[in-house]
Amino acid sequence: MELTTDQKKFLEQWMDFLKIPSVSADPAHKNDVEQGAQWVKSALEGAGCPHTEIIQTPGHPIVYGEYLLDPSLPTILVYGHYDVQPADPIELWDSPPFEPVIKTTQIHPDGAVFARGSCDDKGQMFMHIKAFEVMLAKGPLACNIKFMIEGEEEVGSDNLEDFVKANKEKLACDIILISDTGMIAQDQPSITTGLRGLSYMEVTVTGPNRDLHSGLYGGSVQNPINVLCEMITKLRDENKKITIPGFYDNVEELSNEERIEMEKAPIDEEDFKNSIGIDAVEGEKGYTTEERRSIRPTLDVNGIWGGYTGEGAKTVIPSKAHAKISMRLVPDQDWHKISEQFTDYFKSIAPSGVKVDVVTHHGGYAYVTPIETIGYKAAHQAYLETFGIAPIPKRGGGSIPIVPMFEKELGVKSILMGFGLDSDAIHSPNEHYGLFNFFKGIETIPKFYEHYIKLWSENKSD
Repeated sequence: MELTTDQKKFLEQWMDFLKIPSVSADPAHKNDVEQGAQWVKSALEGAGCPHTEIIQTPGHPIVYGEYLLDPSLPTILVYGHYDVQPADPIELWDSPPFEPVIKTTQIHPDGAVFARGSCDDKGQMFMHIKAFEVMLAKGPLACNIKFMIEGEEEVGSDNLEDFVKANKEKLACDIILISDTGMIAQDQPSITTGLRGLSYMEVTVTGPNRDLHSGLYGGSVQNPINVLCEMITKLRDENKKITIPGFYDNVEELSNEERIEMEKAPIDEEDFKNSIGIDAVEGEKGYTTEERRSIRPTLDVNGIWGGYTGEGAKTVIPSKAHAKISMRLVPDQDWHKISEQFTDYFKSIAPSGVKVDVVTHHGGYAYVTPIETIGYKAAHQAYLETFGIAPIPKRGGGSIPIVPMFEKELGVKSILMGFGLDSDAIHSPNEHYGLFNFFKGIETIPKFYEHYIKLWSENKSD
């Protein structure tokens, strides 16, 4: 890929940004997160944003910027985050996670930047700052733009909701633009039109009041690990349907027409299996792999521990066993209600001889953007223009709880213009983001503004 002078500059700035280990989950990186906020503020100023500020919160700071031209014009709010996931396990990285390097891959023959946060979300968020700079270089914009870049997304955006609630007038807008999702492929763009909700639980099964010798006590008392495994098994039936009473009460079934539309996505199941090194898929009976990953609710054990896990042998019956369990939810499922239903059911299936504790950690609602909205139509036209092929609407399997929160508090929809790929290994060792994707994002985002302003004006005059 032959880069222009501006592209070389953008790439150099992006690489500089990635060197900051802005890990929000680790208190040892508090100063690094602060440095990340300062860097974003400077980047916005350098791009031509006339007003920027760093807003302190009880946690990590929010960077705010605004370009306000005329209150009669549409206002677009850009959201992103500058914090990143921890890099652990470090030993699985092929290169240091905060020393970005460019490597070519089969999927990225033009090269990809390998570093923690390269895709999620430093690279994708930075595209918006550079797109703003590109647009501004051509003259005054026909819209107002606000930037809200937070430093706590990877730890649940704990303070963002309070900030939004307290600053509704400051954040007032017509639409929110976010790049924190992905697309199907470089030759087949897609737009995420839906996200699943989330309920995240932790369970503890307690048996005897101390670890016991398995020779002296085995077979005569409940083993909490055995019990926990048996209880987890009861959470899904033979058809992989979740057994919690009332769990599916509000689950909306997609029409055959919508399911047919989903099948148009050029996704090969063999490629999917090969990409993650498995020889078979599994899931709820009656649904395709893509449907299981996006439009159906799921339940998964995310971690399980207890007893002796060190070197060699230690023959014990543990006193306690623990597990972390997440449920991905679909529209109309209330995560508070689901958390209560899980708690009640999990406790009800516990045998005598153990005590069960259940903690709800956090959750969020599902989200859907109808394809009939002018925001979606503008994004559709933008991708069509820059990629030369119509994007496919696609529901994502992940959760971004702040997106439904934005709609609730600010009363506007979000458009999820993601340019990452499933293969980019976000949250994993060797995270990367393709140069093609990065620069194509910078090219496509201004087209969204162009089409959105036109459609907004037409809609207003109707």
